[in-house]
Amino acid sequence: MTYKETLSFLYSQLPMYSRVGAAAYKKDIGNAVALCKLLGDPQNKIKCIHIAGTNGKGSTAHMLASILQEAGYKTGLYTSPHIKDFGERIRINGEMIDQDYVIRFVEKVKPAIEEISPSFFELTVAMALD
Repeated sequence: MTYKETLSFLYSQLPMYSRVGAAAYKKDIGNAVALCKLLGDPQNKIKCIHIAGTNGKGSTAHMLASILQEAGYKTGLYTSPHIKDFGERIRINGEMIDQDYVIRFVEKVKPAIEEISPSFFELTVAMALD
């Protein structure tokens, strides 16, 4: 798979409410939990800070990641949406993930995608945690 094909596949997982209706709504995190379990529960191996609220989440996350990185911590940052490239969503120590990582991740979880049917959001969260 090329990077472009991989992104097309990921975007096809977007649950367009106007296209699929109520099935696009997921009331629990069961798919994300199942996907992370298949990946060895990476969320249990790292310390996370979840930033929530109406405005300023991206700016706050970037500033906090920068402060922690300057203090010598290895940082991972997951934000959305991206502006130019999908890799902007996931950064390790300020560097965007590379295209090969995205391709390898999707190839690794493709059987699980067909079984679990996770959403685009669930896939990208799992990718960031992995």
